[in-house]
Amino acid sequence: MKKTITSIAALAVSIYANPLSNIPNAPKAYPPGQLGKMVKLGRQILLHTNTNPLTKNLVGNKLSCVSCHLSDSRGNPGAAKAIGTLVGTAAVFPAYAKRDGTVQTLQDRIDNCFMRSMNGKRPGIDSKVSLAMAAYVTWLSQGIAMHMNPKRPVNEYVNKMYAKNKKIFKKIQEKATHKNYLQGKHIFDQKCAMCHGLNGEGQGPFPPLWGKKDGKWLSFNAGAGMSKLTKAPIWVKTNMPYGHANTLSNQQAADVVLYFDAQPRESFSLAEHLKMSKIRGQYNSLHFHEYDTVRKNFKALGLNIDKIRGDKVIK
Repeated sequence: MKKTITSIAALAVSIYANPLSNIPNAPKAYPPGQLGKMVKLGRQILLHTNTNPLTKNLVGNKLSCVSCHLSDSRGNPGAAKAIGTLVGTAAVFPAYAKRDGTVQTLQDRIDNCFMRSMNGKRPGIDSKVSLAMAAYVTWLSQGIAMHMNPKRPVNEYVNKMYAKNKKIFKKIQEKATHKNYLQGKHIFDQKCAMCHGLNGEGQGPFPPLWGKKDGKWLSFNAGAGMSKLTKAPIWVKTNMPYGHANTLSNQQAADVVLYFDAQPRESFSLAEHLKMSKIRGQYNSLHFHEYDTVRKNFKALGLNIDKIRGDKVIK
């Protein structure tokens, strides 16, 4: 099964024209000794975040890091040549993060993702989990020149593309209507449901995109990057559908995100996630009271989610 998952993830970004083909390959050799063991541990955590003994109690859904940071053909999570790559990421830190209003370290960035995309608890800075994951991401960046980013914690291979496309998708999504939502549903049913399930519940190696099962949320919460209407389409366009990456138009990518981001998912309370994380040391941010919901994410672009969905009420 692991080999199948790896080959599927690699196929997603290998067949069609790839605008990010200049991203370097991951290193072939691990460092020797204890450092190498730490890098290998980080790799395993990224592959199996929701089941690894060190992290399963930190994750509040059915996702792993590799759900968004896809693997290359050798099974290295985050090494695919696409938006979401971790190759080169370590070279941009420390980096300024507008969301927090502070300069962030690589560990800050990794640990904060547990609260949002993983809908769970933040590991402690310098914990074994945090160090192992940072060691792996740093290993992926070996030989790449340092280039700290003063605007966003994004690596240089995707930085310009990300900034440009975020503006493009903002203009598209601000004009969204119920018709776009229906078109997004059609695209999802035709191109996505075969892997992610008709109800976004995920199946086999393919991650869930929304919803609950047995009273537990399955996917990312409303504070995650993939819940944002201007960010998620950039990822979708360069990674999806599996085996057919870079084949959706901008409008199609925007519409399918409009559809799945309008579905039920847990709200995000930063204060609550920090409280249950039992943070050790200082939380590196100027903001401690962020609260995001699906409705709020749509309202941020001037959209009424009830009208977008067809007057179907959602919190």
